[in-house]
Amino acid sequence: MSAVTTLTEDQLALAEVTLDFAQEQLAPYAVAWDQDKHFPVDVIRRAAALGLGGVYVREEHGGSGLDRADGVLVFETLATGCPSIAGYLSIHNMVAWMIDRYGDPAQRARWLPGLCSAETLGSYCLTEPGAGSDAAALRTRAEPDGDHYVLSGVKQFISGAGSSDLYIVLARTGGGGPGGISAFVVERGDPGVSFGANERKMGWNAQPTRQVVLDGVRIPADRRLGAEGDGFRIAMHGLNGGRLGIAACSLGGAQSALDRSLAHLADREAFGARLLDAQALQFRLADMATELTAARALVRQAAEALDRGDPQAVQLCAMAKRFATDTGFSVADRALQLHGGYGYLSEYGIEKIVRDLRVHRILEGTNEIMNVIVARGLTESLR
Repeated sequence: MSAVTTLTEDQLALAEVTLDFAQEQLAPYAVAWDQDKHFPVDVIRRAAALGLGGVYVREEHGGSGLDRADGVLVFETLATGCPSIAGYLSIHNMVAWMIDRYGDPAQRARWLPGLCSAETLGSYCLTEPGAGSDAAALRTRAEPDGDHYVLSGVKQFISGAGSSDLYIVLARTGGGGPGGISAFVVERGDPGVSFGANERKMGWNAQPTRQVVLDGVRIPADRRLGAEGDGFRIAMHGLNGGRLGIAACSLGGAQSALDRSLAHLADREAFGARLLDAQALQFRLADMATELTAARALVRQAAEALDRGDPQAVQLCAMAKRFATDTGFSVADRALQLHGGYGYLSEYGIEKIVRDLRVHRILEGTNEIMNVIVARGLTESLR
């Protein structure tokens, strides 16, 4: 496992541009979006105008052509403004990457320009009411019908559902287990596609979460992504990058909470002295900063491993997702405590960060499943 390299000048410039966007276009509105359950599609398209709609998509297809090491910088920095919107953009970019990586030339030409500009929004449909952590047990079916497939089933907890235009749907075309799963591109307007109610959630309220209901959705065979039976492999490869994106979003949200805590403690006095001068509180801040720095190093190490095709990349991505999302939530929770009663008030934005970061420990594979992946990598040679 290689050491994490220092940031290049290009990466520093990328982070600066993204930070400016996060602080000007996201942070001032994040609390209101959360309270109003408003999905700011116009702002997402402004982010795409900076190249953030197709971060990993090759330049010849309209993307920015960045690697994973660049991407974790992008999503960490965006999340300092709003983890919910940064999280959706991470998922959207996972969808765009999957089409760029596994689509044929016609599919790339058809969908990537819109995804890169965010005129087309993307969602990822793997989880079902009865198949979450055990994704290979999914029951949605895609039955061949001449030169079409007919899809039937229900997908659960789909970020962006109802607002997104394009859905990568994993469905069963063969027998049980991962080998019987294929990937398809479904469009919002396809007959038979409908959506459940917008879920009432603890956090991530600035983006919709709904069921995607597929009731005999008939699509042409050229909507299949990759070969029959390749769907589970495609889905898992997409999730490696998706896990890094969510890990990075946890870092950004937690960093914002830490920065706000420093400012709050500098402004507040108790017993005749600034709270920031209390050594006990300084030590808490030091712990928070140290843990975030360690998590950031692991996320960047995993991103570099994924970029170079390291055999340990899957394990490292799981480690990074588990450690960064646990750490991010813990740091944000301690930041709320350092704010005292003010941290519990919505107007300060700290409680929103805590609520947003909590779900990061569940989505893109629960942290318990991340431990399964890591343990499997450690013990595989001993079986």
